[in-house]
Amino acid sequence: METVFGIDAVLLSRIQFAFTISFHIIFPALSIGLSAYIATLELLWMYSGRQHLHTLARFWTKIFAVSFAMGVVSGIVIEYQIGTNWSRFAAVLGNTLAPLFAYEVLTAFFLEASFLGLMLFGWNRFPAWLHTFASLMVALGTAISGFWILAANSWMHTPAGYAMQDGVTYPVSWFHIIFNPSFPYRFTHMMIATYIVTSLVVAATGARYLLAGKYRAESFTMLKMGLGMLAVLAPLQAVVGDMHGLNTLKHQPAKIAAIEAHWEDKGPADLVLFAWPDVKEERNRYEIAIPQLGSLVLTHEWGGRIKGLKDFPRDERPPVAPVFFAFRLMVGLGLLMIATGLYGVWLLWRSRLEQTRWFLQALSHSWPVGFVTLLAGWMVTEIGRQPWIAYGILRTADAMSPVGAAQVLVSLGLFVLVYFVVFSIGIWYISRMIKKGPQASLPGPDTLPNRPLAGGQPDTREAVPS
Repeated sequence: METVFGIDAVLLSRIQFAFTISFHIIFPALSIGLSAYIATLELLWMYSGRQHLHTLARFWTKIFAVSFAMGVVSGIVIEYQIGTNWSRFAAVLGNTLAPLFAYEVLTAFFLEASFLGLMLFGWNRFPAWLHTFASLMVALGTAISGFWILAANSWMHTPAGYAMQDGVTYPVSWFHIIFNPSFPYRFTHMMIATYIVTSLVVAATGARYLLAGKYRAESFTMLKMGLGMLAVLAPLQAVVGDMHGLNTLKHQPAKIAAIEAHWEDKGPADLVLFAWPDVKEERNRYEIAIPQLGSLVLTHEWGGRIKGLKDFPRDERPPVAPVFFAFRLMVGLGLLMIATGLYGVWLLWRSRLEQTRWFLQALSHSWPVGFVTLLAGWMVTEIGRQPWIAYGILRTADAMSPVGAAQVLVSLGLFVLVYFVVFSIGIWYISRMIKKGPQASLPGPDTLPNRPLAGGQPDTREAVPS
């Protein structure tokens, strides 16, 4: 097989796909979370009449527009790669997976396209209820898009509802294809992750403005909503992650063995906190572990048994080191987010958030944490599936197109160059909008009058803590 710098076309194609999808996954995750956040702001604004909620909704809609556009652009590239680098993937699995992507277009994309223009450009042109309805439909559309993408991705991990004929998959039960064994856990886990990502971005922005002494009402609203969501969702994500782990242990035991760098089943498994997995020697170096706790965590039984990597042929084991370290990065950052959310809510409850400057400083720089955690989790999921592109059906090496390593390397270099230029500009533009801050909107058809207080006077109070 042709290689370049000792790397074959399969690995180069995997690196290329990993690079492009790593950029792509960031923006849909933010878009899904932001669309729900914007719709919530508009509902609260219609209910309360507080104008700063309207201002915040308009502010985040601009950022949503850029994120949405960048997600669409990067997603198109991935579709082309399936044809250019992974044609056997499409030939073998296309009958089963292609309709799921078509359903996404017919449901999510059409719904978003119908209301996106109204959401982005309908401010001060349409009644408040109509604009809020459009925002709700866009939020629903992004969630439906996630539904179909996660259904397809989950099926690749836990195939069901299909039959093989002449080396090609054919659908037998669409219900079992869509609601395959890992889909409920994977979809829930991913959707919560998008809301956590958004919560951190919103809270970090609020902390930045509060430290600067600007947009006080907007700052406290962002901090309350961002930290509140983080305090609820981050612990919930740990519970969902545990359930997802049990499902993975049942259907992909080799992935769990790689996650834990668990080489041999000699009895109850230890919980490995840190180690340097030595694949060649099939053991861990510099291991720090807690005896038997791995069995309790993974099987919920003190004496539970877990298959080791040696129970699987070498050519059916995932790459151990990337999965092992990415999982620990994900869990470590997850625990940090749980602590951040709970401590932030406690400070808000005690009316001490504004005085705790060190926490606000740290929070203002925390916006990348959610994205890094998301990418680490994706690495665990997708690298841990190797060497299968569709688990137990099609190996990654057998899904390749007949392209040479040199061709893939050139296209990878071009992707790196173009992506860093284009997405650097997009991220810079989002940073510029955040630096500019939320601007009060002009009166128009979507502007609500201030709601009267109990004494009959308009409510002009800022949303600041009591």
